[in-house]
Amino acid sequence: MSDAPEPTPEVPAVYQPYVPEPNVSAGPLLNRLSVAAPFGWLRQGWQDLWRAPSVSLFFGVCFFVMGLAVLLVFKHAPLYTLALCAGFLLLGPFLCLGVYQVSRRLERGGIPTLDDAMGAWMPRIGQIAIFGAVLLVLEMLWGRASLVVFAVSFQGMPDFAGSIQKLLDPQNLNFIVAYLAVGSLFAGLIFAFSVIAMPMLLDRDTDAVTAGLASFKLCLTQPLVMFVWGVLITSLIVLAMLPYFLGLLIVGPWLGHATWHAYREALATDAAPEAVTTPAAL
Repeated sequence: MSDAPEPTPEVPAVYQPYVPEPNVSAGPLLNRLSVAAPFGWLRQGWQDLWRAPSVSLFFGVCFFVMGLAVLLVFKHAPLYTLALCAGFLLLGPFLCLGVYQVSRRLERGGIPTLDDAMGAWMPRIGQIAIFGAVLLVLEMLWGRASLVVFAVSFQGMPDFAGSIQKLLDPQNLNFIVAYLAVGSLFAGLIFAFSVIAMPMLLDRDTDAVTAGLASFKLCLTQPLVMFVWGVLITSLIVLAMLPYFLGLLIVGPWLGHATWHAYREALATDAAPEAVTTPAAL
């Protein structure tokens, strides 16, 4: 009988499941929002407006002047109205950066000043410029599509001599429907990509792509809340335009402050239980 040890039977290898590392590129965490949340943002924005009225109303004057310029151009050179509106829709978010900065200072217990608000975009000028370029492309496409609708509907570019009533004549129903459809499509895209992107670029060390995708994902994952918010914004702006754009003196900065609170409530500051992540790829 041999004293040699018996061979140890081979033990099958145990394969551990692969656990991927956390995907840091998945973007920021998004909080679950209630449908009533937009009304809370308006309430908080109204409070910020009157906590720093002088700085806020300065930006309100800027919004009013922009609206007045659109009205004057429509009366005297209606063909250039679309181009001017596109430029102002691009300028508006940059003006709102100053309003966001006011709310940011108030949130941190500081005292807002006009020079601080006017220079809010400087530390993040690179990424804000990139995001602005994306908005510019969308605005140019919107303007081009609108011109096509005009040309197809009227066999050329009509001259309405600044008359809104003439433009909205029931005989132009096909044009009105097509124009509103094109406008709604591009306005929805711009809203989806920018609803919280600008305040996010101001507040966080992030890039324009991440900010735009976070905004878009928020609209995709919580469409009802964002739809309510979009309807409130549109309704308030339309009402502000009726008395010769005078309402923009208040509504412009008010919505800017409210958008800041929308951003702060939508994006989680940590991995809270109620927070949800969205996939990295759409």
